[in-house]
Amino acid sequence: MSKTPIALTIAGSDSGGGAGIQGDLKTFSALGVYGASVLTALTAQNTQQVRAVFDIDPAFITAQLECVFDDLPVGAVKIGMLSQVSVIDVVADFLHTRCTAPLVVDPVMVAKSGDRLLHPAAVDRLRNRLLPMATLVTPNLPEAARLLGVKTPENKHEMRGIARQLLNLGARAVLMKGGHLPPEVESADLLFTEENAVWLPAKRVDTQNTHGTGCALSSAIAAGLAQGKTLEIAVSDAKTFITGAIAAADQLQIGSGHGPVHHFYQWW
Repeated sequence: MSKTPIALTIAGSDSGGGAGIQGDLKTFSALGVYGASVLTALTAQNTQQVRAVFDIDPAFITAQLECVFDDLPVGAVKIGMLSQVSVIDVVADFLHTRCTAPLVVDPVMVAKSGDRLLHPAAVDRLRNRLLPMATLVTPNLPEAARLLGVKTPENKHEMRGIARQLLNLGARAVLMKGGHLPPEVESADLLFTEENAVWLPAKRVDTQNTHGTGCALSSAIAAGLAQGKTLEIAVSDAKTFITGAIAAADQLQIGSGHGPVHHFYQWW
């Protein structure tokens, strides 16, 4: 029998179920990959707001990582919410010594509700420690601007320049998500490497149910990498998946705020 592909998510919990660990595991399952998880924080949130964040003790995060890697052949790792400097440090230290799998870093900073999920002091640590380790970093435009301390890109030309700056920080590839471009501009993502720049266009979907979009996209990429796909194919397939999940989001009736994307639109 062929080995079961395994992907690991290292992220925060979303009690509303649309993003974070819960959204990542749903994405892995939808794409035929076994999902393991390491929790970095607990959030009390729903489709409207984040009411509280409880950070997991760094020693317990290390214990979770050790249990996973001592037993499971992890094929790819997705990193999401790492809210504190100490959490970034223990994750980076462990992965540096124990992980050879591809690493997808989604620099989660703000929830869809607008609530902050990353402590300001942790931005430098994320930029200096995790980005140089990343196979791929997947920021949206405000996250990319905050990582670099510049204004948010407003067009494709500026997106390309920001992607180059992020690549210079050490990541092997950058996926710039263009969903925050002005409404009159096509919503295109940019996969940028030293060798190539590939635009991934998509039509905008008129829906408020986009909670967990970034989590689903980055975990879908990790799922593809765990299945042995090349980075380019994993990103392209993940883009197709998330586009469909957003287009089908209104089929769900979840909450009264920013509802989740439909992770299982291909199955339900």
